[in-house]
Amino acid sequence: MRARVLTGTLVALLTVPLLVSAASAQNALVVSIWGGNWKDTVEKVVAKPFTAKTGIPVEFEVGGTIDRLAKARVAKGSPLVDLNFTTTHVARLYISDGLYEKLDMAKIPNSKEIAREAFRSEYHLGSWAYVYTVVYRPDLVKEEITKWSDLWNPALKGKIAMPDFDPSHIITIAALMEGGNEVTWQKGEEKLKQLKPSIAAFYSTDAQSQDLMKTGQAPVQVMLSVNAYHLQEQGIAVKIVQPRDYPGIVGIDTMAVMAGTKKADAALQFINFTLSKEIQSELVKALRAGPVNTGASVSPSLAGQPGIFVTPAQWKERGYIMNDEVRAKNLPAWREWFTANIVKK
Repeated sequence: MRARVLTGTLVALLTVPLLVSAASAQNALVVSIWGGNWKDTVEKVVAKPFTAKTGIPVEFEVGGTIDRLAKARVAKGSPLVDLNFTTTHVARLYISDGLYEKLDMAKIPNSKEIAREAFRSEYHLGSWAYVYTVVYRPDLVKEEITKWSDLWNPALKGKIAMPDFDPSHIITIAALMEGGNEVTWQKGEEKLKQLKPSIAAFYSTDAQSQDLMKTGQAPVQVMLSVNAYHLQEQGIAVKIVQPRDYPGIVGIDTMAVMAGTKKADAALQFINFTLSKEIQSELVKALRAGPVNTGASVSPSLAGQPGIFVTPAQWKERGYIMNDEVRAKNLPAWREWFTANIVKK
C-alpha cells in the first residue's frame, strides 16, 4: 500500500540510524515493517509480550514497501534488520534476490496450525490477511452494490475512486469478467476502459482513500478491507461488499528471516510467537485483519466478514489469491498500462 510507502519513507529516513544504533546497543531483534498503525499494532500486540516472555528486546525499522526492499538489496549479506514483514508478492522479489533464509519449520511449531493459504513458500509465511473489495456509502449512493460488476452501472458515473499505485486488483477483476485472469490480464483491457467515466479520483495513500470517502468526493471505492473497518470504527457508515460475482482480491502480509542475520533463532521465535492462537486472536481485534491460525478466536461480528476468513471454505470461496510471482512480475507493466489508459485524461 502506498500509504505504507510514503509515510514510512519519511519516518525511516529520520529514524533508521537511531533505531539500528539503539538495537545494536541492546542486541535487539530488529524487525522491518510499515509505519503507522501497522508498526504500532505489531509493537503492542506482538513485540512487547514477546520480550516479556523471552527477554529478547525488539526494535523496528519502518518504511515503505519498495524503500525497504531497496535498502535490503544494498545491505545484502549484512542485513540491517533480522526479520521482515512485506506483502507476499513483494516477498518473491526478496527471495529471487537471495535476501531471505529458508525457514526451519521445526522451530516454528505453530506453523502446523496455520491455513494452507498462509504457506506462501519455504521462505515466508503469512501473518494476516485482508481483501481489496468494493466499499461504499449507502447514504450517498442510492443503488445497492452487491457485485464487482455493479461498478459498471452508469448511475455511478463520477463517484468511484481506486488506487493508482497498484491497480492489480481491478485489472484482475476486469480480466476475470472477460474470461481471463492475472496471467491473461489483457482480456480485461477494454472492459476496464469502459469504467473510466465513472472514476472520480485516484488515491496514492490510505489516508487519501479515507478522506475521499469521508468527504463524499468518492463515495464508492476499491478499498482495502482493513481501512474500511477503520472508517466504520470512526463512525462513517460504509458498507463493505462481499461480492456475489467474483471474490475480493486477497492480500497476505508475510514474515521472513533475512539472509545473513546473526539472530535467526530469535527471528524464528518471533515468527512462531506471532502465529500462536493467542497473538493471532489479538491481531484480529487490533487490525480487523483475518487470522492465519485456524484456531484463532474471532468475534461473531467479524467472523466471515470480507477479508476475515475463519474456515477453509471461506478462504476458497470468498477470496481470490493471485499468483505471487505473476503479480510481482506484472505489477510494473500493469502500472504503466493503467496510467496511460485509465489515469490520464
